[in-house]
Amino acid sequence: EQALRWYRLEEGEYRQQEPDAEGLIKSGVFPGLWLAVEALLAGQMAEVLQGVQQGIAAR
Repeated sequence: EQALRWYRLEEGEYRQQEPDAEGLIKSGVFPGLWLAVEALLAGQMAEVLQGVQQGIAAR
């Protein structure tokens, strides 16, 4: 089983961040870094790149 665990430091504690309704994890440290979790785990790099490009455009 593959999984991506993304943690965010909040109030001195690391908390696991879940993907949003679109299946994206959005970095709080690197603006524009949006990862399409299911695509990443499936090796669909073109779709992962689309998520990153969407994040960069939204900055």
